[in-house]
Amino acid sequence: MAKVQTTKPEIIIMGIDPGTIVMGYGIILCRGNDIKLLAMGSIHFDSSEDHLLRIKKIFDRLSSMITEFLPDVMAIESQFFGKNVQSMLKLGRAQGVCMAAALNKDIPVIEYSPKKIKQSITGNGNASKEQVAAMLQRICKYEESPKFLDASDALAIAICHHYQISSGISSGRGRANSWNSFIKQNPERVKSTKKDSK
Repeated sequence: MAKVQTTKPEIIIMGIDPGTIVMGYGIILCRGNDIKLLAMGSIHFDSSEDHLLRIKKIFDRLSSMITEFLPDVMAIESQFFGKNVQSMLKLGRAQGVCMAAALNKDIPVIEYSPKKIKQSITGNGNASKEQVAAMLQRICKYEESPKFLDASDALAIAICHHYQISSGISSGRGRANSWNSFIKQNPERVKSTKKDSK
């Protein structure tokens, strides 16, 4: 029986702000309370392309980034409810394919609400994107702000998860049984196959 590692000196967290036109990403390496920024940016997709083709490109690009950075966990912004049903549907698809790319590589996925992320970074759940971006500059000590706020949003998601780990609220460490962990943490999202088979 393999020995379970209860502590880990460092962890790589990938934060993702999903979208079918612009997808933000922020990747950090955490050693204790120290945060090192590994990568941050945004990936742009052609809005004139077929939606399903963009979904495939999201999966391919994210899978490539996972292979490159080998994150221990993916933190992603949970879907919020808006008035535009079509936009919500597309965003939900983007979020789902991001999760699938991570789970396909046995990377556990943790979701955080926009309010939780803002609260974690600035202390104010109603903070603006600009306020979050300004606070991130102080935390990670980088000089040039990203051109698109999707990138800083993704970085905020990654750091939010780091803070949850540090406070012992959340884990997400380790790659074993990540799909099973996801099912346990999100029972309402997984339909029973037993019922479907009857």
